[in-house]
Amino acid sequence: MIIAVDFDGTIVEHRYPAIGKERPFATDTLKKLIKDGHRLILWTVREGRLLDEAVAFCRERGVEFYAVNRDYPEEEKEHNKHYSRKLKADVWIDDRNVGGLPDWGTIYEMITHRLTYEDVYRDAGYEEDALPKKGFLQKLFRK
Repeated sequence: MIIAVDFDGTIVEHRYPAIGKERPFATDTLKKLIKDGHRLILWTVREGRLLDEAVAFCRERGVEFYAVNRDYPEEEKEHNKHYSRKLKADVWIDDRNVGGLPDWGTIYEMITHRLTYEDVYRDAGYEEDALPKKGFLQKLFRK
């Protein structure tokens, strides 16, 4: 899968423009996802020197991204008529997700086993009535 990963609040605690402390198991999980064959894209609001610092932070911990703020490493805004900051990814890992950011162990399990939040709730032993209610579209398109 192609996985877009935010930096501030996701890999590290929010301290923008400084770099916060690493969130527990963030880079270990990212390295494991890379080893499993996933392509990771660093997807962040950071630019210039601040972006270079974030990339260096991850690289120092053994995380080498497939691309940074683009769909593929060679993509250049000036040479792509269809360039967009909106990435073409299968999954986005971001602390601003609806429902917040799960711990990195849960994130790894969700990606590896293609689990939804609903699956995670059920596997954790929550009662059916404690699960988030299905929306209209989910009722139409899910089993």
